[in-house]
Amino acid sequence: MNIKSTIPKTDSAKEFMKFIMSQFESTDKLVARILMGMLTTMKFDDSHTIYEHVIDMINIATKLESMELKENESFLMTFIVNSLSHQYSSFQINYNTIKDK
Repeated sequence: MNIKSTIPKTDSAKEFMKFIMSQFESTDKLVARILMGMLTTMKFDDSHTIYEHVIDMINIATKLESMELKENESFLMTFIVNSLSHQYSSFQINYNTIKDK
């Protein structure tokens, strides 16, 4: 497929740029959807350390934030705690009983 054939011919630079920007908007939405899916379904599986797992989740949240999709901190912490395996259930229970944010 030739990229030129997918771009409509126009005599207006403004219309051309509008078309190009619309293509990036749909790409951003797709990337955001993929990142949200990754963040909400990540599970800790002992293939790396908990530290690395948490950093991976924070990195995804940071990418979403750069796309103006910021989660609040307690929302992200809930995802992180819930992504831990059952062997960390006592930690999850202790975290959930803490009243501080």
